[in-house]
Amino acid sequence: MTPRETILAALNARLSALPATALRSEVLPERVPADGLLILRDGEPGEPEVTFSPLRYHYQHRAEIEAVVQGADRDAAFDTLTASIGTALAADRTLSGLCDWVVVELF
Repeated sequence: MTPRETILAALNARLSALPATALRSEVLPERVPADGLLILRDGEPGEPEVTFSPLRYHYQHRAEIEAVVQGADRDAAFDTLTASIGTALAADRTLSGLCDWVVVELF
């Protein structure tokens, strides 16, 4: 496995530990599970920043997580689900040393 794939697999494992159903690079299903749905989109690493002596390439890779909930109290369920993502990733920002730092942003 490439380092990129290893990091994305670790991120997916963190999401899979949450109460919502977690998928990776899947099509949005017609029905959303009652506990919510998370879909990890791999994204693209983009162009690297380069440092010299020694030569190193640094990527800022942006993966996306789609969070989907349904039900009468969608706003509260969405807030709870997105907070659980932040809590799970804040517990280990380096994914056990696989990357430099994981940052969660909401869009």
